[in-house]
Amino acid sequence: MIIVVTLLSLMVGISFPAISSGVETLRLNSAADDVVGILTSAVNRADRRQHPIEVTVSRQSNFVMLRSPEPGFERVVRFPETIFIVAVLPVMPYDDPRGKRFLVHPGGAPPRIGIVLANRKGDRRLVTLDPISGVADVRKATAQDTQ
Repeated sequence: MIIVVTLLSLMVGISFPAISSGVETLRLNSAADDVVGILTSAVNRADRRQHPIEVTVSRQSNFVMLRSPEPGFERVVRFPETIFIVAVLPVMPYDDPRGKRFLVHPGGAPPRIGIVLANRKGDRRLVTLDPISGVADVRKATAQDTQ
């Protein structure tokens, strides 16, 4: 019985880091998918409702928010403590440290938005909104993406 318990604890000890690493990657991918969803929602709602939509990305408070002039419309995606916003692109010299705001105009070209998300492990994802097609996309971020 002692041998069986020892073998089980050894197997759990060896597999735990791999499992926790996989969970962190899943959380990062899920957060990136949430950002894709909210950016797509901004473009679609601006065109459908014919109202400008404000997209606010806050590195300090770790959230992405949509707002509209319509009363009561506000959507917020808050990230867990293990996921954080590393950069909001394009980087401008006059960026407000509290957050960056973009406007999505109805019938107009969406703004070029890039949001770099990371987890504690160091994995990064870049979520972009293409100004030509209006499609949001996710890919692995490189060191050049945060500059």
